[in-house]
Amino acid sequence: MDIRQLKYFLAIVENGSITKAAEQLHIAQPPLSQQLKLLEEELGIKLIERSTRKIKITDAGRILQYRSKQILGLTQNTKEELNNLKEGFKGLLSLGTVPSSGTTILLKKLNEFHHEYPHIDFKIRESSTPQILKLLDRGTIELGLVFTPFNSEKFESLLLPSESMIAAVNQSAFFTNFKGKISLNDLINKPLIVDHKFKDMLISSCQQIGFEPTIVCENEDARAVLLWANTGIGIGIVPESASELIPGLNLRYIDINELSLKTRPAVVWIRNRYLSDVAKDFLRTFKVS
Repeated sequence: MDIRQLKYFLAIVENGSITKAAEQLHIAQPPLSQQLKLLEEELGIKLIERSTRKIKITDAGRILQYRSKQILGLTQNTKEELNNLKEGFKGLLSLGTVPSSGTTILLKKLNEFHHEYPHIDFKIRESSTPQILKLLDRGTIELGLVFTPFNSEKFESLLLPSESMIAAVNQSAFFTNFKGKISLNDLINKPLIVDHKFKDMLISSCQQIGFEPTIVCENEDARAVLLWANTGIGIGIVPESASELIPGLNLRYIDINELSLKTRPAVVWIRNRYLSDVAKDFLRTFKVS
């Protein structure tokens, strides 16, 4: 039993005649009669009682008529869904993002993408860069938005414009009368709060000018760094995009005049693994920026 036989069977039932069904289907009558016979032989039951003037559908035929409509309807819907998915109009886009970029870069891109493809749904996981890479490896998500550096052996990536690191300072603590930028020297003996991911970069930059940074708190993401900095316990060191992460905090954001303190957002995916057309379409929104 195949889709073609079900179409033929429905045409016979709906037209009430093999002759009329053959005309509708634009095929000869003998092959249509043969297909009905083969279907009945395969199922081992009579579907239609034939007479010289008309046909009569059996109880088994009525069951098959009902099921045939369901099967053919589901088949058509499946074809349309797959075609829409191929064209990038429908589907599910599964993403992972680190918090700071999720609020700025990703939200902007998703908004643009949603306007172009309103029938695509999103599944978004927010976590640290190491966890995002694990989710990619497991196949839980297709694309991740992370910050450099990261181990690139398993991953393809699309690098986005670089971001400077900035200082997040409680309004009533440190640099209270300071205006403009600060240098790394201004951080000597200051308590610093840093995302674990950027710890090595900060230490290396400070060592290059001759001092060891005083790191009083190490966290897993920019949001936690900002919350700790807001208490006044230390100065948070975060990517520039993190300044929009938590509105309403009692923080000032100060540029750090140091070229080595830069990071780059990157869209990453598993090398040599299949990417859905939806994911490919989303990647193109970054490439045309």
